[in-house]
Amino acid sequence: MDVTAPARHLSTAVTAAARLLPARAGLRLRAGAEGLTVSGSASDLAVRFACPATAHTDGEVVVPAAPLAETLKMLDTELVRLVVEGTRLALRLDTARFALPLLSGEGVEPNQPPRLSEVDGALLASALRTVAGTAAKDDPLPLFTGVRVQASAGELRLTGSDRYRMAVARLPVTSAGELDVLVPASLLTEAARQSRGAVGLHSGPGGFGLSWAGGMVTTAVLDAGFLSEDAISSGKVDTTVSLDADALAAAVRRVGVYAEDRRVLTVEVGDAQVRLASARQDAGEAEETLKADVSGGRTSPSFQARYLLDALSAFAGERVVLSIQPGLRACVLRSANPGEVELTYYLMPMLPR
Repeated sequence: MDVTAPARHLSTAVTAAARLLPARAGLRLRAGAEGLTVSGSASDLAVRFACPATAHTDGEVVVPAAPLAETLKMLDTELVRLVVEGTRLALRLDTARFALPLLSGEGVEPNQPPRLSEVDGALLASALRTVAGTAAKDDPLPLFTGVRVQASAGELRLTGSDRYRMAVARLPVTSAGELDVLVPASLLTEAARQSRGAVGLHSGPGGFGLSWAGGMVTTAVLDAGFLSEDAISSGKVDTTVSLDADALAAAVRRVGVYAEDRRVLTVEVGDAQVRLASARQDAGEAEETLKADVSGGRTSPSFQARYLLDALSAFAGERVVLSIQPGLRACVLRSANPGEVELTYYLMPMLPR
């Protein structure tokens, strides 16, 4: 194999594949008339990215993913030439040469499941930034590390939760069939970050995939049925508060400095205002009042500052509506003027100290 590729494009493709695959995975590089294809697989996961390139000699090799990605990220050049030299793949530049060992080419990539639907990639990435952020990073129950992906009747619904909060996003989809799967949140986020334009949604027995011009990711799925917003009570709202999300977030950051180790602060709802308050024995106390549109009864729920900030960041630049329920029932956050992505964020209150 002998191929010349733009260093930046190749680095983007290799880095994306390396992030999705296990640390010691190998990458398959295939050069041909269509350019260069970067692909890899591990267990029930497969990825493929296209890169523009000029193939001087067609061929394919498998090399370690991590060192290739790290090398390409540090190159300061427009073009890089990849040439097989015996048992090595050499990266040739005008003033440097790097050589990686060739690995065994064994292993067959899983077939991509049938394409069922299509969604706008920018809207998908926007929704996943919030929904995937509520999924647990490490949990003995895989259910809470995934995002439930449902499609039907022209709507795509994404649901994520770590048991303390839940985010649900709804966005338009061109649907040719129903879809309901649970997909690892980290994989979905990285795939959506790399996608461009229209994104195809693929589903088959036990498998799910995303595809777009120049890229593809497929993975095995889990049972999605248990992750549902229907399990959260939201019909007992007795107080509604509407205010600027950015102003509230800024106040939470300031007042949260004075919170105890659990970073819990209280949101006291009064007449046309909310008052944030926190206290810490060794650091003092803080309170800040913001104007707001208030309807219903007066209440004083407590929230963990970090979780409240995560929720508010999803509504940056907007006016947010907090629907507060009595006791320890979830607080529901929505945009006062939702756009194409309709987001609902459920945040569990904390017991005050």
